[in-house]
Amino acid sequence: AATLALSVFALAGCSSSSASASGSASAAGDDKVITVGATVPHYDILTDAVAPLLEKEGYTLKVTEFTDYVLPNTNVEQGELDANYFQHINYLDSFNQENGTHLVSVGYVHYEPFGIYAGKSSSLTDVKDGAVVAVPDDTTNEARALLLLQQEGLITLKDGAGLTATVKDIADNPKNLQIKEVEAANVPHVLADCDFGVINGNYAISAGIDIKSALAVESSEGLVAGQYGNVLVVKDGNQDSPKIQALYKALTSPEVKQYMEDTYKGAVVPLF
Repeated sequence: AATLALSVFALAGCSSSSASASGSASAAGDDKVITVGATVPHYDILTDAVAPLLEKEGYTLKVTEFTDYVLPNTNVEQGELDANYFQHINYLDSFNQENGTHLVSVGYVHYEPFGIYAGKSSSLTDVKDGAVVAVPDDTTNEARALLLLQQEGLITLKDGAGLTATVKDIADNPKNLQIKEVEAANVPHVLADCDFGVINGNYAISAGIDIKSALAVESSEGLVAGQYGNVLVVKDGNQDSPKIQALYKALTSPEVKQYMEDTYKGAVVPLF
């Protein structure tokens, strides 16, 4: 723990100037320095739980926090960062296809359940006709939001729409829901103006929304968890380097699993 098309993806913000380093400073180019781009909650996982483990192995972890889904990928592609940790595999695949990048997954780390949160309306049992529902507008996350609305019986999607669904794939909308497409990071900020919002787990956390307040959440089992598990990403060719393997080992350690479970209490679910 980012848009109708990735090519016109709106930058929610530039990378922040904040960075975290664990251990003594190292010279530029030193293979004992690992540079990673991350969003919330991934940034906190790296700085609080992973950096101390890597320090014991002689590595210095430097983490830059981003507030969008584009710059972390372009920076890894251009060699400005060794890796990033913020996205699920579907978004990575779409980004590569749209932008001609050469980014690969090192492996799964965790899963953040999507949730439907109350805005002007407080219950899914008696949804008013014409209720406004904010959903992320980037290709992969919009499909995920629509699948959750279908899970709760609010809409029905066309057969086969699945993980590529858009609003055009809504076959039945008995409540005449008005689907408001919003940049993913901004869904929490428009919640007060809508009846409901379908929010990514990481953006719920960064907005101070308790996932336990969700009116409905995705199941952590099956297709969705597998397709939307967050991965550690590098440029192709770097996935087997010693420092990347050390980073992934630390990310999937028992200590980090315990940190996720204790800190996020269901908002971040380890996949290892």
